[in-house]
Amino acid sequence: MEEFEIDIEAENKEIRKRYRALLRACKPTLQRGDKQEIRRAFDLALESHKDMRRKSGEPYIYHPIAVAQIAAEEIGLGTTSIVCALLHDVVEDTSITLQDIEAQFGKKVARIIDGLTKISGIFDPNSSMQAENFRKMLLTLADDVRVILIKLADRLHNMRTMEFMARHKQLKIASETSYLYAPLAHRLGLYAIKSELEDLSMKYTDPDTYKFIARKLNEKKAEREKFVADFIEPVKKILEEQGIKAEVFGRPKSIYSIWNKMRKKSIPFEEVYDLFAIRIIIDTPTEREKTECWKVYSIVTDLYRPNPDRLRDWVSSPKGNGYESLHTTVMGPRGQWVEVQIRTKRMNEIAEKGFAAHWKYKESNSDSGLDQWIQKVRNLLSSPEQNAMDFVDDFKMNLFSDEIFIFTPKGTLVQLPNGATALDFAFEIHSDIGATCIGAKVNHKLVPLSHPLQNGDQVEIITSSKQTPKEDWLNFVVTAKAKSKIRSSLKEEKRRVAEDGKEILERKLKSLKITYNTDNINKIANYFKYPSSQELFYNVAKGNIDIKNLREYAESEKTNTPGQSHFSSHVSGLVEKINKKEIDTILIGDDYQQVDYTLAPCCNPIPGDDIFGFLTVNDGIKIHRTSCPNASKLMASYGYRILKAKWASSQPNVAFLTGLRIVGIDDVGLINKITNVISQEYNVNIRSLSITSNEGIFEGNIMVFVNHIEQLEDLMKTLKQISGITGITRYEADN
Repeated sequence: MEEFEIDIEAENKEIRKRYRALLRACKPTLQRGDKQEIRRAFDLALESHKDMRRKSGEPYIYHPIAVAQIAAEEIGLGTTSIVCALLHDVVEDTSITLQDIEAQFGKKVARIIDGLTKISGIFDPNSSMQAENFRKMLLTLADDVRVILIKLADRLHNMRTMEFMARHKQLKIASETSYLYAPLAHRLGLYAIKSELEDLSMKYTDPDTYKFIARKLNEKKAEREKFVADFIEPVKKILEEQGIKAEVFGRPKSIYSIWNKMRKKSIPFEEVYDLFAIRIIIDTPTEREKTECWKVYSIVTDLYRPNPDRLRDWVSSPKGNGYESLHTTVMGPRGQWVEVQIRTKRMNEIAEKGFAAHWKYKESNSDSGLDQWIQKVRNLLSSPEQNAMDFVDDFKMNLFSDEIFIFTPKGTLVQLPNGATALDFAFEIHSDIGATCIGAKVNHKLVPLSHPLQNGDQVEIITSSKQTPKEDWLNFVVTAKAKSKIRSSLKEEKRRVAEDGKEILERKLKSLKITYNTDNINKIANYFKYPSSQELFYNVAKGNIDIKNLREYAESEKTNTPGQSHFSSHVSGLVEKINKKEIDTILIGDDYQQVDYTLAPCCNPIPGDDIFGFLTVNDGIKIHRTSCPNASKLMASYGYRILKAKWASSQPNVAFLTGLRIVGIDDVGLINKITNVISQEYNVNIRSLSITSNEGIFEGNIMVFVNHIEQLEDLMKTLKQISGITGITRYEADN
């Protein structure tokens, strides 16, 4: 254990300084008696945590003060929330009970702290129930949204101070943050916090890319600032002339959003032009907001030519999380597209502080999208049927999506996530309408259930009493409500079929003289690799397992030693030493042993990549890259199955498969040049090569075998120098 030199006097001085800073942050919301309430909470937290220290060696009290400061300053929460933030770890970590809290601070504070205590171990790495716990966390959201807002403040401070944690813990916390907490911040309208959480997650899950983009942004900072100054000068001048009070400034895009653009469009950093946005914030009374926003839009588009396809009007139709703003993209003075965001002070406060600011202005907007969304969360949580993992996946998908506005035949407005289909619309109207839907008319034209809807469509649903939900519906619906209801209906149907299968299996086992009991049913399910007895019964009813298969099972049981099941022998095989040529390539577990594994095809790790092991149900240990597209979901949802893994220091000469995506201008002999570099210069084997060419532009996907990351990076560098190649990236899956 590392010893820390502790200067108690200096620490006490620092604690007082931080407490005063917190009071300054609370000042705008303080009412009579609030200061004393905050002081009592601070004194209790200070006393309760006096002997505790953080991993960094700092006094633990720094953390609750920081969480309270974020809640006040960055989310705009009031006194009750500040008190709860100061006390959020007291019940869990000290001898203080909820009854003590209630006696001193009242029922409301006790209820919020109870919610925070319940979800404090949501993603405990030793827990096998992360998804179930996430659902519990959302129950507290439906009860009192302040629980989630304080939890987000807590998570943000933990992410900001994570450098002292062990690497595997950093990865797990960063993954669950990007997978669930950042989308949750987005849905609650906390855009600044959402961006910071994404950036901080990336800093730990993909540190090399993070540092690369941060360095590039820094190099171009002076040039960017000059461009912004030149762009906004004429805008400011006209606004002043017309007597419009407004702030105009440039706002840099987050590192994560820049990386997302590079990845989605397969372009290098130099080709990402919208590295910043211009924001115009107008100071105007509420009744004149809309008029002033469009007036400023007119001024900007008179100066700079707009892109007609890039106008986004969230002033007339705000987003579901309360976001209001006018976005347009205009051609700047140096032939560069620039995004301009126009909003009022009130709209900006809602955009920055989300839910808390929305509550403050609620009188003028009584039934907002946020209220509707909270109601949807309540409805979703009331479905006891749904599997927790499915729930988390569906919920997460609905957190990030932008909204489209659809009309019923009578003109009622229905809000749906972007990408929603006619079937989603049917389920949104009513579960029974969705379950019996056979088609739809969109703008009076007949379309199939899977037809994706566009903003402003008018939709009429056609139903039939003979229709029932089908499994393939899950492939094209996008709303959590539709997925939940379809799954629930299919489960009911499956349960009915499984009941028939149970009777059939009982008869078949009787004819084979095999006793029908729980032990044998579990053995048979394991033999046929079904996760549950219900799956076994269902497949028997469907004819996928007949008497011949059961005879084979009976024979295999005779050859097994008494009491040994097929499943247990499979599990023991996981920890056998590797006896093939890949020996010593990857070491796994806390003590880094040599155990059997396979490389995940979704990301094809190669020596030098940052990796982790994942214990699957049927396929043993799979090795993934930490930057794998599936990594954050696996770490966030199944943290208990994650294993440490590292490449052995002495690598044998083994080739690993990876993919390259090459984009360029088609030219005679270009493919020949590419294959020459790969095969002749680098002596690298090509497994597959697919090239498509369209009007002079070619795109190629090449799967190659390389020995380590340095060889791959060197190869990509050389290929980039071939005349005509404009972009080259490593891609994840072999598809």
